[in-house]
Amino acid sequence: MSSTGLATPQPQAQAPDVPALVAGRGLTVRFGAQLVLDHVDVAIRPGEIVTLVGLNGAGKSTLARALLGLVPLSAGTLTRRPGLRVGYLPQSLERDPTLPLTVTRFVSLAGPASRGAIAAQLAELGISDLAKTQMAALSGGELRRVLLARALLRRPQLLVLDEPMAGVDVSGQAELYRMIATIRKTHGCGVLLISHDLHLVMAETDIVICLNHHVCCAGRPQSVVRDPRFAEVFGQDVADALAIYRHEHDHVHDPHGDVHPSTYDHGPTGHTHGHTHGVTAGRGPKDPTHG
Repeated sequence: MSSTGLATPQPQAQAPDVPALVAGRGLTVRFGAQLVLDHVDVAIRPGEIVTLVGLNGAGKSTLARALLGLVPLSAGTLTRRPGLRVGYLPQSLERDPTLPLTVTRFVSLAGPASRGAIAAQLAELGISDLAKTQMAALSGGELRRVLLARALLRRPQLLVLDEPMAGVDVSGQAELYRMIATIRKTHGCGVLLISHDLHLVMAETDIVICLNHHVCCAGRPQSVVRDPRFAEVFGQDVADALAIYRHEHDHVHDPHGDVHPSTYDHGPTGHTHGHTHGVTAGRGPKDPTHG
């Protein structure tokens, strides 16, 4: 128990006998006198989506980079599966409008791959028609899918996605999140996701880690949104709205109107509380970090 009387947050709720792809214990990062990460514990396992949430400047991107070995640690231990293949989707990508670069050519820069493999990867993400499109001509949503295709080309065991919804319009965000959930199943990879889109995160992730330079709270989404420390970071109104949203999405109705867990096969005449609630104008909690 902590000095506040609350249980010390645990970074994972997964079975400990499943070896982690990457794990950090007591990760601490300083940039000069600034403490960016303070004794953070985290682990990501195969087939698991772990999402980092927190306000701007909380250390989310720094933690992801630290797990990839791109940021020197001031303290703590980091272990990675030997030979771990990592796919990375950056938060932003500068495109030179004067540089002639097609989507196929850009994706091929991820490493050696046949044109057939590249075409198959574009097809998996539903963007085959963009193969000959110039990178500078892509919309925000198209660019994110192309970046995801590039990240997947190496068949990563760990997929790191830094703000994958950046530049994606509201109508495409839920679809892209569902695509990420499908990818972790079909590819069997672990996913580390950084996101501000709290309502969509809660619908599609396995583990949520709320970060404010240290781990404020962590666990299953339905538990995290009810943790007082989550409300301290995002505000009670947001926590309450997310708790309602989780309730709307954690069950289905059968044809007789009875309630079942969301894994229940509701049949052709039953219905589920679909994820469209979170992306319809005026529905779902407002993102507290975007004003």
